[in-house]
Amino acid sequence: MTTRIDARFAATAAEGRAALVTFVTAGDPDHATSLAILKALPGAGADVIELGVPFTDPMADGPAIQQAGLRALAGGESLVKTLDLVRAFREGDGATPIVLMGYYNPIYVYGVESFLADAKAAGVDGLIVVDLPPEEDEELCLPALKAGLAFVRLATPTTNDVRLPAVLQNTSGFVYYVSIAGVTGTATPDFDVVAGAVQRIKRHTALPVAVGFGVKTPEHAAAIAKGADGVVVGSALVDAVRGSLDAEGHATAKTVSAVTDLVAALAAGVRSARVAA
Repeated sequence: MTTRIDARFAATAAEGRAALVTFVTAGDPDHATSLAILKALPGAGADVIELGVPFTDPMADGPAIQQAGLRALAGGESLVKTLDLVRAFREGDGATPIVLMGYYNPIYVYGVESFLADAKAAGVDGLIVVDLPPEEDEELCLPALKAGLAFVRLATPTTNDVRLPAVLQNTSGFVYYVSIAGVTGTATPDFDVVAGAVQRIKRHTALPVAVGFGVKTPEHAAAIAKGADGVVVGSALVDAVRGSLDAEGHATAKTVSAVTDLVAALAAGVRSARVAA
């Protein structure tokens, strides 16, 4: 069965380009504005959407995404409401893949079986759960695959050829290559090093490889797109949300367009870098 993720990466590959994968935090800066942003992303040029599930202890995230999560939690966002966002998005878009990205604790509290059933019913296509290593696949990864949800795994600069097969064993959808050692949004990757790392991973898997962490500008996106199947941008979009808020931290008339204008520029950067056939 071809999933939305499979179909989208096949489509972008057929166009000879990388996919633009955009990350936003669910409920940031509030639920209604978050939904408006979500609905506007595909039209702005997003090919795949990663939707961050707010969590109180986001150990892999840098300051921008941490703050976004705190804004969302302060506004009452929850895993239940995040699934509501996906459900509402699906009323108008049946094609754009949505991957939930976050941590295991909220899913554990929700209940794995219930969560997987509800996520699938809402229209979620895959999961990225950054604090569950391959050794814990029976906890969530294997049940997710059985439920028809992709389980996207992270590979990092420290994932060597000995570790890589374990990381890839039950991975599906795509592989997310973390281009820098550290938390999100804190440094700019060395694009030549990243291209070599992507090629190394692709020797071990037929899955698309998307690269994220540290991609902030259309120029960064174009540089990554030359050697990867996807380009992931998160902190820059979350910063665009923050920069549009009023003094009290509330959404303004500029909030949605602040995100979509940047997505459009990033999409143009990605599309300017045609992948060699």
